[in-house]
Amino acid sequence: MEGPLSVEVPETRYAQSGDLSIAYQVFGEGDLDLVFVPGFISHGDISWETHLFRGLYTRFASFARVITFDKRGTGLSDRNLGFGTAEDRMDDIRAVMDAAGCERAALVGVSEGGPLTLLFAATYPERTAALVLWGTFARVLKGDDYALGIDPEMVGPFIDGLGDVWGTGLGIRSFVRHIPEDPETNALIARYERAATTPSMVKEIIRRNVEIDVRGALPAVSAPTLVLHRAGDRIAPTECGRFMADRISGAKFVELPGNWHVNGSAGGEDDALDVVEEFLTGQRHEPAPAIDRVLKTVVFTDIVASTERAVAIGDRRWRDLLDAHDAAIRRELGRFRGQEVNMTGDGFLAAFDGPGRAIQCAQAMANAARSIGLEVRAGLHTGECELRGDNLAGIAVHIGARVSALAEPGEVLVTSTVRDLVAGSGIEFADRGRHELKGVPGEWQVLAVEA
Repeated sequence: MEGPLSVEVPETRYAQSGDLSIAYQVFGEGDLDLVFVPGFISHGDISWETHLFRGLYTRFASFARVITFDKRGTGLSDRNLGFGTAEDRMDDIRAVMDAAGCERAALVGVSEGGPLTLLFAATYPERTAALVLWGTFARVLKGDDYALGIDPEMVGPFIDGLGDVWGTGLGIRSFVRHIPEDPETNALIARYERAATTPSMVKEIIRRNVEIDVRGALPAVSAPTLVLHRAGDRIAPTECGRFMADRISGAKFVELPGNWHVNGSAGGEDDALDVVEEFLTGQRHEPAPAIDRVLKTVVFTDIVASTERAVAIGDRRWRDLLDAHDAAIRRELGRFRGQEVNMTGDGFLAAFDGPGRAIQCAQAMANAARSIGLEVRAGLHTGECELRGDNLAGIAVHIGARVSALAEPGEVLVTSTVRDLVAGSGIEFADRGRHELKGVPGEWQVLAVEA
């Protein structure tokens, strides 16, 4: 997962809007209720797997109780539009808010979700705490009295072309930029398209979208409003955003760099999310400081005389024995809540939050290896480690490796740092003298854990 906190995929529920069932989800625990209305398609479950939504949802959930839904005709909601007017589709917002027990909320509408939230804010001002119109429009098609937006002659060919490629992953790429091009992502986006709607329905949705015209509702919006637009938006030109901001009393217009329409959490929407959060909460998002150093007890294990043993019994039997060894080590790591960091030749590097459990686990691993006919040795040190993705680095790791190399078969060696941290635990040690450790300054006292 990406973002400031981890959010599990929420349960999908259903609200009744007229004769249609509308799928919705609720997540996050902030004081603010936020209703997020997505663009022309969505899918409540698969959205969480994509680059488009997960990071965005996670960010919203860091400061709000979030309610979102699949609009009629898409995703997990009923697959028809009913009459399909903007008023009908806007009323799905009311139905979902009622079902979620939400009296009043900030509304965030992206792309085609924008005019629906705008219409809702004008119709239900008492239920609208704030309005964010993000990469959207009151009308997107040029007309005799509206010189902005898209040329009507372009619409038909675009819709036909969209229907032709829908389900391959190329449809969404017409709207969203910066989606990675690797095969795994391509397959996911194609699956998302197929799950979100059908080729015939997506064509119908776009036809209805270009018919939307809620310009008459703009003067009736009384909620605090943010209009957010990318300077080079290719679907809803930035002039459409300025048009709305100029006609909503007190609206704030923010233009951000970029030539894309919608990216969700892909392709750098952090600047937009910063603006939205500050507008809704009054506070600028401060990301949690990166944690790059942490105190850990590291444990290195190594099979003694592994090369000689492999030669003696042959490759196939040695591989079977190694598999049994790895399973035994991992079983003990799980029992003592150790973290497998990586494998080091015929051994393991593991990390523990506390040295007492690390010692107990190292002893258990030695016993488990002995039970299958192998001898392992282990070295432990506690110190500050550098986090490098899932790996650990730094002087503490080097010390643990050097101490392990000093151990005899079946022996667990520790530094005096580990000994001092478990004082009073009842664990006994035998002094193994002071040693220079290759690549590590000074001399280090090493001790053996007594069985």
